[in-house]
Amino acid sequence: MCGGCCRRQPGPDGSPARRRGFCGPVLAVLALAAAAAVAFLEGTAGGVSYAGGGWMHECAKWDAEGGRFLASTFFGASVAEVRGGEAEERVVLADPDAAGRVALGLAVDAPRRRLLLVYADRFPRFGYAAVGAYELGSWRRLFLTRLDVPGESTFPDDVASDDDGNAYVTDAMGNKIWKVGPDGALLGAIKNATFTQRPGARHNLVGLNGIVYHPNGYLLAVHTTGGDLFKVDPKTETVRVVKVRGSLKRGDGLELLSATRLVVAGVPSRLVESSDDWETASVTGQYVGPIHRVGSSATVKDGDVYINHIFGFGLGKKKTHVLARAVFSPLAAAS
Repeated sequence: MCGGCCRRQPGPDGSPARRRGFCGPVLAVLALAAAAAVAFLEGTAGGVSYAGGGWMHECAKWDAEGGRFLASTFFGASVAEVRGGEAEERVVLADPDAAGRVALGLAVDAPRRRLLLVYADRFPRFGYAAVGAYELGSWRRLFLTRLDVPGESTFPDDVASDDDGNAYVTDAMGNKIWKVGPDGALLGAIKNATFTQRPGARHNLVGLNGIVYHPNGYLLAVHTTGGDLFKVDPKTETVRVVKVRGSLKRGDGLELLSATRLVVAGVPSRLVESSDDWETASVTGQYVGPIHRVGSSATVKDGDVYINHIFGFGLGKKKTHVLARAVFSPLAAAS
């Protein structure tokens, strides 16, 4: 409805009434304003912009040895590489046994020169869950391990590896962490009531999401809608809530910038710091960037933080994707 800005008025010669008014100009102005806002947000990205297949790229990580970013393509269930100076991605991995699924979190396990990649069912199905390991370079598959249990609803999301080559995969629906051995054997799952300490659907719409392994021997994992950061001992399976000053709601992928600084990608992306081995922490910085694209993962290249954004844009077959170089605005420590 036009709300009265356009009225039917007879023509000067008594012809039938025609709609006249300001709807057309008003809509044109609104469209221009929206385009200007998007252009401004796009201009805040910096970093790397490239053309790629599909609308959604969930995760991207820097492969230092290969000199490239590796990105998971959501609906293609594949991995593409993005090299500096190149305007278009190149698909390097597409496992036929994962066809029809979606590729989500990935991790570069540099000491073992392999890539870990999480696969899940396409929405609205929530049954399939798997993690694959592939040689960097040759892309030979080392293993593809099923994580799901028949009849159980799951949504595997992110993955990290420890010093021994064990892989840890978060379940954003079931709020647990699967543990997979270096050879691909499923070793079990870390389940703890602390992961679901906040009751109610609004706090558990998206559960455990981003995960990293800290060099001091524990895992850090974020709960997206609950906003909690957990410190998990993978050996004893004990779980503690990190007391964070500031909000981590809508937190997605994680990346350690150092032993005391953690990047939490999301809307917005945040810099979190701890001085007591992640018993407590504070949100000390924030980066917004192209918020309409939705930050989903973080990675570090040459000391700089890059935020992968899940949504691509464009009208052609290839969409423009963004790895934004994040500059965090300082925040006063929250009380």
